[in-house]
Amino acid sequence: MAPRANWKGFLRLSLVSCPILLYPATSDAEKIRFNQINKKTGNRIKMQRVDAETGDAVESDDIIKGYKAGEHYIEITEDDLEAIEVESTRVINVDQFVPRAEIDDLYIERPYYIVPDGQVGQQAFGVIREAIKKKGMVAIGRVVLSTREHVIALEARDRGILGMLLHYPYEVRKPEEYFEDIEKVETPKEMLDLAGHIIDTMSGHFEPEKFDDRYEDALREIIKRKAAGEKIVPIEHARPKTTVNLMEALRASIASTERRPPAPSTPHRAGGARKPRTRARSKAAS
Repeated sequence: MAPRANWKGFLRLSLVSCPILLYPATSDAEKIRFNQINKKTGNRIKMQRVDAETGDAVESDDIIKGYKAGEHYIEITEDDLEAIEVESTRVINVDQFVPRAEIDDLYIERPYYIVPDGQVGQQAFGVIREAIKKKGMVAIGRVVLSTREHVIALEARDRGILGMLLHYPYEVRKPEEYFEDIEKVETPKEMLDLAGHIIDTMSGHFEPEKFDDRYEDALREIIKRKAAGEKIVPIEHARPKTTVNLMEALRASIASTERRPPAPSTPHRAGGARKPRTRARSKAAS
């Protein structure tokens, strides 16, 4: 079953526009989820919304939005929200182009795939995509999702466009709040060289298909064992200790990395090109 688009509207660059669809580029639908159940009966728990003051249950038709102002709430209706509808509710209007390198990763919230909606706007979509790709820039626009307006960055990807929702500045915490208390310490060159050597021996390429969700796999195994009636005994894992003799630890690390074969994703430093690696089959395919 094809995924459902999260947003439907138009992409516009100056006087060129085309109908588009936005799809979430990531999903956690395959992750294991738990239900809350009654320990005594084994039945699922049903959550009930109640009045915080009276404790009485409240019907869904009687629940409205409200903004707390002092000791009271200001009622906000759907008509009120529709009154602030902006252009980006239906149109992503490109306002600016910026180098991708200038977008701090702290500002990236979540990605979306953008595709043309129907045959009519295919050529206009292609022109906008290829123009963005040729210039090597990222387009900045705005879009309304879930009643909120977001800044969105658009970059060409394959035959489509990748849209990245961006945080507003007030949503991004300043690093100084966390880093300013870190002491300035002198880093000896010998230690840096040893650490750099460790990095060299562990260097490779970014291959996300190799990422295993070890917690999810272990969780499925636990569920399987529980279903078979097995009693689960917690495992005690040793916690790492703070390194006291840093130089000794660095040298020991180098010795341990030199005993193991190089990472398969690390290019050979000499002697011809690497053999192409066969992509591992996904769990879904198996």
